[in-house]
Amino acid sequence: MLLLALDTATPAVTVALHDGTDVLAESRDVDARRHGELLLPAVDRVLRAAGRKLDEVSDIVVGVGPGPYTGLRVGLVTAATFGAALDVPVHGLCTLDGLAYAAELTEPFVVATDARRKEVYWARYADARTRLTEPAVDRPADIADQVAGVPAVGAGAVLYDGVFTGLRREAPEHQSAAALAALAAERLAAGQELLPPQPLYLRRPDAQVPANYKVVTPK
Repeated sequence: MLLLALDTATPAVTVALHDGTDVLAESRDVDARRHGELLLPAVDRVLRAAGRKLDEVSDIVVGVGPGPYTGLRVGLVTAATFGAALDVPVHGLCTLDGLAYAAELTEPFVVATDARRKEVYWARYADARTRLTEPAVDRPADIADQVAGVPAVGAGAVLYDGVFTGLRREAPEHQSAAALAALAAERLAAGQELLPPQPLYLRRPDAQVPANYKVVTPK
């Protein structure tokens, strides 16, 4: 098995290669505006660092969000393209699950990422491998009673640390494709079915057709 993992659902453009046992190489750039520009060079860099070629990849793993529309689509379209070109399966994983896995906590906690619009994407976990709730998007003030004092990780928790008072600053703030790949390898080895590589959207895109838009057709 040779897993190529990538995630662009957060400001982190991250890629990793995993042989089913160990992470062979990883790349991560944090830049919310350059997902499309940074992703393919990162894939090339990871393959060269591991001394492997793209046609050796047996599986693709991609973070399906939740995340902002544009960035998330970059990773999903790239994963689908690689899967079709190589004729290999493409597996999806919740982006929050990757952050949870990287945190390595053994107690209940929450993961939160920045959803913009003064909101966070978040979910509860029993431990680093077990998510208890479906991902949600909320204003931090609206969930303050639910997360106060609960151990918390992720950029959303860092941004709103006055609400996420149990923030674990030593935990990773941004997504890691290495963690995503390792989690996928564990689940695949156990025979578990992963998510389809479809975007996990929790709200409508920012760009929408105006309500009073009129279609003009030629006479």
